[in-house]
Amino acid sequence: MRYFLSASLLSVALLAAMPMIGHAQTMTTTTAQNDAPLLSFSITEEVKSTPDAATVGAGVQTMAPTAVQAMRDNAVKMQKLVDAIKGRGIPAKDIQTTGISLSPQYDYSRSNNGEPPRFVGYQVSNQVRVKTRDIPRLGEMLDAMVVAGGTNIDGPSFFAENVDAQMDAARATAFRKAQERANRYAQIAGYRSARLVSLSEGMVTNGGPVPVAYMRAASMDKAGAAPVEPGQVSNSLNISVQYKLER
Repeated sequence: MRYFLSASLLSVALLAAMPMIGHAQTMTTTTAQNDAPLLSFSITEEVKSTPDAATVGAGVQTMAPTAVQAMRDNAVKMQKLVDAIKGRGIPAKDIQTTGISLSPQYDYSRSNNGEPPRFVGYQVSNQVRVKTRDIPRLGEMLDAMVVAGGTNIDGPSFFAENVDAQMDAARATAFRKAQERANRYAQIAGYRSARLVSLSEGMVTNGGPVPVAYMRAASMDKAGAAPVEPGQVSNSLNISVQYKLER
């Protein structure tokens, strides 16, 4: 991490080589109107945990000579997919349509002979995203989606639902490290103590999608569901603090 020190009117000498505490990202000092320097910096704490929820996407595609027929065929297939998802115990509130597209399709295979593209029909794609808390049976749900005609499997993306509660310990740790760091800088600069004057918090959730290449063939009908390992997700808490150095 890099630390940046600046002062106006009154300089505060801070040792750049002092040992680091925690994960301070940026540090500055400025001089207040009453010549009391202000020390500003941030600290980040990372918390890793086992995810308790996941989202996964799936969709269906249809082709037909007309746009109306392509949409109708797609609606039938999508309803079958949604029914299969609900059959796995997923409530309607956790099933969300994320995109529907309709586009003309052309055959360009003879373009090298100077022939124009040949219109072959309309393609419709419909995608849904599903949230589940039943992580141990996620593989079974993926399997059920594909059996119901789902394609374009996207995910799963794992996350912890109650992130804020998990960060309480990180808050205490980050604040303790901030106070210790401020007191050390005050001591080094010849001041008696450091008094907290402002504090702000930010949080970054890093749980992301885990790509799954999922295909089902007739030979897989008797095979087990796709193995899915949730691993761990990482969330980061950042606090930005400002202290006044006091004599």
